[in-house]
Amino acid sequence: MSETARDLMSSGVECIPSHETLDRAAQMMRDHGVGALPICGPDDRLQGIITDRDIVVKCIAEGKDPSKVTAADLATGLVWVPADATVQEALTRMQENQIRRLPVIEDHRIIGMISEADLAKHLPDDQLADFVHRIYAGA
Repeated sequence: MSETARDLMSSGVECIPSHETLDRAAQMMRDHGVGALPICGPDDRLQGIITDRDIVVKCIAEGKDPSKVTAADLATGLVWVPADATVQEALTRMQENQIRRLPVIEDHRIIGMISEADLAKHLPDDQLADFVHRIYAGA
């Protein structure tokens, strides 16, 4: 039986509410030891992802106040994969979109996230090397 996105993902993902500010997002990232958080709306549905780099480049470097800019202000490019997607489908989605983290959705709710660390645990070395090359070649 083939592995699915559910097999690759890390579960227990905590969303940042879309109305929360970027300083709160940074605190959550620190507290959870992560570099990205999914952004969820009031209906608990995924609206996007915010990364530590987004906070620095799209807020602080532009002279904006992270205590006034919300997660929703930076929510862009919603890319995800269903929980039953194949590993190859997840890799393809990540490569096509040049992303390093991919939300996993089931019943319209986020149930996990696939990161490079998850891929490193599950993929053979040659497949992982190919993925890394494709992601960073376009970066």
